[in-house]
Amino acid sequence: MRSDEIKQGLQRTPHRALLYATGVSEKQINKRFIGIASSFSDLVPGHAGMRDLERQIEKGIHTGGGQAFIFGVPAICDGIAMGHSGMNYSLPSRDLIADCIESVATAHKLDGLVLLTNCDKITPGMIMAAARLDIPCIVVTAGPMLDGKCQNKTLTMIKGTFEAIGKYSNGEIDSNMLNQMEITSCPTAGACQGLYTANTMACLTEVMGMSLPYCATSSAVSAKTKRIAFDSGVIINELIEKDIRPSSIITKASIRNAIIADLAMGGSTNSILHLLAIANEAGVDVTLKDFEELSFKVPQIIKLDPSAAMTMTDLDNAGGIPAVIKTIYGQIPEMTNTKGVSGLTISEIAKSDIWCDNEVIRPINNPITSNPGLAVLHGNLAPNGAVVKISGVEKDCLEFSGHAKTFDSEEAAMQAIMEDKINAGDVVVIRYEGPKGGPGMREMLSPTSAIVGKGLGSKVALITDGRFSGGTRGLCIGHISPEAPAGGVIGVIKDGDEIYINIPKRELTLKVDNGEIEQRLKNFVPNPVKVKKGYLKRYAAVVSSSDKGAVTSI
Repeated sequence: MRSDEIKQGLQRTPHRALLYATGVSEKQINKRFIGIASSFSDLVPGHAGMRDLERQIEKGIHTGGGQAFIFGVPAICDGIAMGHSGMNYSLPSRDLIADCIESVATAHKLDGLVLLTNCDKITPGMIMAAARLDIPCIVVTAGPMLDGKCQNKTLTMIKGTFEAIGKYSNGEIDSNMLNQMEITSCPTAGACQGLYTANTMACLTEVMGMSLPYCATSSAVSAKTKRIAFDSGVIINELIEKDIRPSSIITKASIRNAIIADLAMGGSTNSILHLLAIANEAGVDVTLKDFEELSFKVPQIIKLDPSAAMTMTDLDNAGGIPAVIKTIYGQIPEMTNTKGVSGLTISEIAKSDIWCDNEVIRPINNPITSNPGLAVLHGNLAPNGAVVKISGVEKDCLEFSGHAKTFDSEEAAMQAIMEDKINAGDVVVIRYEGPKGGPGMREMLSPTSAIVGKGLGSKVALITDGRFSGGTRGLCIGHISPEAPAGGVIGVIKDGDEIYINIPKRELTLKVDNGEIEQRLKNFVPNPVKVKKGYLKRYAAVVSSSDKGAVTSI
């Protein structure tokens, strides 16, 4: 066993003494040493209920013949970090999490890992660590929170809070209703209810085969999630015994399967960043071109909050991810037969007796729309690509032309929106919010939600070298690459410039003469990096562009 390096032989007497100090018994010292990388935190609602799951995983590990060790991993709540300087740390924390897990697992020579996670950057960070370490691993995503209820109306975190701010500002609701919505929108622990980044990544983790069936959609407060946690603890022992490593699970085929599911479900645009980063760690050749190619072949068959009324609760009741796989496999030839940590193949899941509600998960031949949930756009404004969540865009906005109003920060744009300085036909341009420019590529849920809340969701476009929350809806295009600090065209857009967007043709164009653009770029001096010390300074110095996954490997 890998752990023999710290517990076998005369020279390891001090090591064994220290292990005994933790409470390990003489009987257990020669068992498999299995880490539980837990992102439990009282600060994060998606993680606040993880203490019970830690115990369930621990029981499963011991039942399967292993010795469990719990260690902590950082977790940031994007919702709480949103709209202020805290959001600069969200995406960078993904790579920090991978580094933390690598450090602990390697220093203590663990034989395998159960990765207990839930929210936006934590799940991909943990999978990146699994791919980098390539020791047996299984992921447990802790599950979504239950839907909120206010005056018998279903609420989610986005619609009950961020969009409510715009409604209150417009006089559509009073302060009493705003307060009621605020209190009732998030009634339990768990990942926020819609197909935002946390739940998108949980779904894609299950499709890739790194978690057990139904793990992604089972409620955080359900007994089903506890059973999945226990079973995962048992199964990690089997994975170690059979030496089944992430390199046999996280392959080009399984990542492409995840992309297909992502496009079919209309997941968060952040999933593109994270799948590219996971592929990078796994040494797998997956690029934006894979998303582009598959986007023309996969229709959208599911539509959840924030783009519709249904939530993760509805998806779970409709059959969860196994039902999604059953619907897609054999109908989209590009979905191939990969194998997961459960021991089941995609084909075996698809052929099993699974309940599937076709009102929630539409058949491929009767999709919600022939468009995919996500798309990659190109043009002189984004020669290396930009991304849009088509599932959140109204049909009459798929082609849009407007005039730029430029801002060099999210805060400046938000102020203009709240002061009613943004009008129908405008294209809000937010730059210096990319991986280097932010630094950290902040999610910008506040301006997008305020635009929707003010009734401009189908009348205004927003483009940025930053990124959006999975809860974003409206004509919002992010990840524009190159970003402004890298000399991207977004940095030289002027107020009043015409911008043309054609999503069906995947076009994003600055309608300015090429000679004029070249002259502007020649004279362009990007703003200096905003931070001068600490982690973000180091991050900005090494982070790649968004089209490469915003990774920090050098």
